[in-house]
Formats: sequence, structure tokens, C-alpha cells
Amino acid sequence: MTDVALQAAPEIPDKLYFKIGEVSDLLGVEPYVLRYWETEFTVLSPKKSGTGHRLYRRKDVELLLRIKHLLRDKRFTIEGARQSLQAEAKAPKPRAVKARESQQELFANDPLPEIRRELSEILQLLK
Repeated sequence: MTDVALQAAPEIPDKLYFKIGEVSDLLGVEPYVLRYWETEFTVLSPKKSGTGHRLYRRKDVELLLRIKHLLRDKRFTIEGARQSLQAEAKAPKPRAVKARESQQELFANDPLPEIRRELSEILQLLK
């Protein structure tokens, strides 16, 4: 295994916003690289402070880590990384699928139709 494969993703501090310098240090890339990626990946949109400084949220930092992994480790092109991120966004989340399945299981043995039928029979007897 190479040293790159042994490196774990950096720990993201528990903060609301990160300045571009902090994100740059965290990812190990220059700030101009982050600004370039911002122009190439429309899903990446850090907020701007009143003075125009970029403020990255945790989800932005996680996305940047994913972009860096695709470009540097997997050697994707910019277009390939963009397509990979779009495909990931369109793929159903495992939790959503499980939730749908559990809802179907709940209503698979739904007693309401049987209750309605029995009530209709009782109503017919009372008429």
C-alpha cells in the first residue's frame, strides 16, 4: 500500500463556518485551487461574508474532500468527477430505501379493508 492509501480523511473541526485558509490547510491544497474548483463544480457554493470572504460550511468541506479524492486519488478528470458527483446525488440513499420498505411492511397487513368490509356487512344487517 502507498502512503496516500494509508492516509485517513482529515478530521473536520466542529464549527459552523470555515475560512478559505482553514479549508486550504485542512485539504492540503492552495486557496486558488479551491476557488478554481468552485467555478468548475456548481454544487460547491460557499457563502460570502459582508466583506466578500468565502465561508465554507461543513457540507462544503465534505464535498471538497470528495472532489479532492476523485481528482487526486482516483485521477478523474474535472468532467469525470462532476459526472460522478451527479450520479451519487441521483442515486437513492440506503436509508430512504429501507424507510420505504419498512412502510410497505407496515401497511402490507393493513386491517382497515377487512374492518370496512365487516362494518358494511353490519350496516346491511341493520337496514
